[in-house]
Amino acid sequence: MNAREVALAAVRDVFPSQEGVRERGAQEALDYRLRRSALDSRDRAFATELAYGSIKMRRTLDWYLAPFIGERLKELPPAIVEILRLAVYEIVFTRADEHATVFEFVNLAKKYGHRGVANLVNAVLRSFLRNRPAEPAPSDFDGEDDYLGVRYSLPNWIVRSWRAAFPTLDLEALCAAVNDPVQAAASVNLAERTRESVAESFAAEGVASRPSALVADSLLVDDASYLRGHEANADGAWWIQSESAATPVAVLAPQPGETILDLCSGRGNKTLQILARLGGDGTITCVDKDARKGAMLQERVASAGGAVAFVAGDATQPILSREQRFDRILLDAPCSGIGLVARHPETRWKKTAGDAERLAPLQRELLEAAGAHLYPGGTLVYAVCSTDPRETSDVVSAFVKANHFERGLIPAAFEPLLTLDGDVLIPPGLQGRDGFFVARLDRGL
Repeated sequence: MNAREVALAAVRDVFPSQEGVRERGAQEALDYRLRRSALDSRDRAFATELAYGSIKMRRTLDWYLAPFIGERLKELPPAIVEILRLAVYEIVFTRADEHATVFEFVNLAKKYGHRGVANLVNAVLRSFLRNRPAEPAPSDFDGEDDYLGVRYSLPNWIVRSWRAAFPTLDLEALCAAVNDPVQAAASVNLAERTRESVAESFAAEGVASRPSALVADSLLVDDASYLRGHEANADGAWWIQSESAATPVAVLAPQPGETILDLCSGRGNKTLQILARLGGDGTITCVDKDARKGAMLQERVASAGGAVAFVAGDATQPILSREQRFDRILLDAPCSGIGLVARHPETRWKKTAGDAERLAPLQRELLEAAGAHLYPGGTLVYAVCSTDPRETSDVVSAFVKANHFERGLIPAAFEPLLTLDGDVLIPPGLQGRDGFFVARLDRGL
């Protein structure tokens, strides 16, 4: 397979056309296809750009194609439709040798279709080159939602959600930002290393990094591929974790000697942060429904020289004793994940407007369960990788109103990101960050 065919295979893994075929995320699909290829580093990068780009810009690409193929796009075999999208992405968004692009994708159409559809692909792409339309403009659409949705390849409901969540931001700049590259980052095990020493070790490998202005244990790194290739050999000194995902522990601010509960702990990135901040003095109890993730968490904690108690089960149920109390609790709740549209290009097409409403009752239930295990005077941090008010401010405000809790003080570094209620709300895309919401809730004495 050449780079274009690897990209096609990855896209088809993300959007399978046959029932029963396992659907993969974009990163998983691309990693799988690249492992099975013999591409050099340059072609691997090209395949990655094509696959991620055509997944991300799907709505925009269909808008470009519409004048040249119209409703016939829906009638073509799925592989041929993806070939057309990939070809138009390469022509519009890369410095392509346009005639070579057409030649290569017509050959792919012959391989995945027949001569007739290959001729159609050839005709559509050559017509596109002759009569290339200008990029979408506001005058092409009846309303701003349609314009922004097509121009930046987003569903209208996401545009509306961001308008509600970020009334003071430039909405078009926000929509544009989620199509820019995300910022890679690593969290440093501060119990063993300093950020400066890890940054120096990266620099020795030719990898530039700089400290996060938000999180004391986070390094922003210029080379994501370096992090992926070396994390397994870091021996717990650092691990891949986005700057936004590291913010809940910064807000939690665990202190040596404390008892910590980490609910919905997953693979344990935040657990590792907490462990490092405790410095070997304190205890951590982790709860997650997925026992496999729990095993991975414990293995990672052990490699970092620590230990935690892990409980596999549903955190909404009484799996901990009623009397068990903690000084601080972190709840990284299940959510719609729409804050990750920049990092995971398929997210914008896999999520729906109803996800937040569907998940909010679970989030409220988890928050109530967590609050019952906090000491008076303790701190509970609620976090989601969503910016939808139904999963963020609405959930927290209802909890505070019904319980003896109040919003606590947030570290000064987060002041530019605070809402009127005093919660942290990170816009997706801007400065390469993921969208995230973090609230600190202090229990009354």
